[in-house]
Amino acid sequence: MLNEIRNYLDFAGLQYRNPDKAGEEREKMLELRHKGQEARKAFTELAKAFQASHPEWQLQQTSQWMNQAQRLRPHFWVYLQRDGQVTEPMLALRLYGNPSDFGISLEVSFIERKKDEQTLGKQAKVLEIPAVEGIYYLVYYNGQSQRWEANEENRQILIEKMGSQEIRKVLVKADVPVTANLSEEEIVEGLLKSYAKILPYYLATRKLDNP
Repeated sequence: MLNEIRNYLDFAGLQYRNPDKAGEEREKMLELRHKGQEARKAFTELAKAFQASHPEWQLQQTSQWMNQAQRLRPHFWVYLQRDGQVTEPMLALRLYGNPSDFGISLEVSFIERKKDEQTLGKQAKVLEIPAVEGIYYLVYYNGQSQRWEANEENRQILIEKMGSQEIRKVLVKADVPVTANLSEEEIVEGLLKSYAKILPYYLATRKLDNP
């Protein structure tokens, strides 16, 4: 299962074409499609294994193996919904890295194309919870993202920057690196430990503002 994912990371950004219209590259396109489908299936199975321990969360659809421009997109993700609407913050599992250094992160985030006027305000509530060991912040501003260490000093800085609209959103994330000798069960175990750390930040997004 992990080999399908690892092998596919090599193909990030390659252009895919319909095999029937690819001429001499038909076999290559068929291979890319097969690798994409197998890697996506493997990632989805891993997500299902995680969700089986927390059946109160409903798995959404795994992202496709190519984007709208038909370029290969091996960094799969899948959202998990427990409460509320799809416009609101949820949990997400996200593949990151390259074949020699990759893993799966668990995060509190939202689906950009589903957001409404309240989504960003709810996501910002993750900063109301003190930082704990094993998480980090992913900060978005001016169309860019930057990783910030999760500590009390940075939390206060980000609260100020959020208040002055210098930054757009902050995700709370925990990474589970995948090494060659890790089994699927050990990866899921790592994700479950991350879940215990991440859950309070999700719950913060569910709090209603005081009237």
